[in-house]
Amino acid sequence: MKKPLTDTLIRTVAALASGRVEISDERCSGLTFRVTTNGVRSWSFRFRDPRSNRLTRATLGTYPDLSLAEAREKAIDMRRAVAKGTNPVEEKRREREQAMTRTFGALADRYLKEHARRFKKTAEADERALTVHILPKWRARPYHSIGRRDVIELCEGIVATGKPIQANRVQALVSKMFSFAVDADLLPANPCLRLRKRASEEARRRVLSDAEIALFWHRITKRPVSRRIGLALRLVLLTGVRVTEMAGAELREFAHLDGNQATWSIPPARSKNGRAHVVPLSLMARAIVKELVNIANRRAEELGKREGSVATARFLLVSPARDDQPIDGHALSVAMARFGKAFELKCKDDAQDLEIEHGKAPASWFEDRPTAHDLRRTLATRLAALGIAAEDVKACLNHARSDVTGRHYDQYDRLREKRRALELWSEQVQSIIDEAPTSNVVSLRPASAS
Repeated sequence: MKKPLTDTLIRTVAALASGRVEISDERCSGLTFRVTTNGVRSWSFRFRDPRSNRLTRATLGTYPDLSLAEAREKAIDMRRAVAKGTNPVEEKRREREQAMTRTFGALADRYLKEHARRFKKTAEADERALTVHILPKWRARPYHSIGRRDVIELCEGIVATGKPIQANRVQALVSKMFSFAVDADLLPANPCLRLRKRASEEARRRVLSDAEIALFWHRITKRPVSRRIGLALRLVLLTGVRVTEMAGAELREFAHLDGNQATWSIPPARSKNGRAHVVPLSLMARAIVKELVNIANRRAEELGKREGSVATARFLLVSPARDDQPIDGHALSVAMARFGKAFELKCKDDAQDLEIEHGKAPASWFEDRPTAHDLRRTLATRLAALGIAAEDVKACLNHARSDVTGRHYDQYDRLREKRRALELWSEQVQSIIDEAPTSNVVSLRPASAS
């Protein structure tokens, strides 16, 4: 049936129709009003595919949600598309499929795969920030719809939770992702360009005192921190390696553990600056590594027995979730924070313990709880105090020299100087923990191991 459609006619047909009715609009070519046997009233546009010349139908919407005037506008737009050689049904299907690849979640997947995991040592941190702070809010949003206002709102929300530095990190990550999108020709511009930081930052200067070192050493291997994580943090204090380097350590990186020439060779792929780093191991450090190796091997043996095979340990600190992966470096930072919080709560809850441990350690710990990275800063500061030359301190930290000679000519690894420095530091740590009376160590509240 073909008639000039009017609002009155449509209402009348919709109310009286008892079976299937289809009316083509004489005033708008291709527009059709249909009432099904179930009483569903809808608009469609009929056209011939520009390529196959087959008669095709495109659904426009239902009535009365879509009025006659709106249906005609849609039909006219589709007719123009057909005239240009486009099939509007296929175009709509293609846009729907492409929409899934235009979400922020899809961009995050591409960024992690094509950039972060390929080029960045901090890919795990990026993935963690995305999972915790960004994707819960933006995963399904089209990335081209996110503007400066959205970024500011997201980061200010993090500031409101008392994490201004984290807000800066998230903003920097979002900006990096949008720059990646611009480079990949997915966006014309980065909406974060010249966006100021959410909070001012000052470089941390936290260094552990003797009392804090003693407290840390005696308690870090006990609850709420597991022994293996506590041992790893002790090794960070003795060697000055980064927590990410500690977390990803493989057994094959350690050599000569039974002699005085023991070393830990961190390959370029695992170091922050992409330079290999050979860490001499003192007697105390060797003892820790040996214990961690034994723990890793026992776990591998137990896994092999369960699976009926022979399993060997690859990583010094195996992930609790996956036996073929190391722990996340963030786990060490979390363990350090958990330890400090438990210590603070215990002292606040128990006045007697606070009186027993009334020295500088508790007070300074309350004022500024040390982080895992502060262990590395403590080593650097203490080495300088021991009279170790600045060049040797840099070598112990694997800091690259910025001068021309250091960058291009002087390739000496300073292994002998590093060994001397780290052995002196180990001796000082030993004297500190030997002098600390064990009765002065606060007993922390039992909690689940990390």
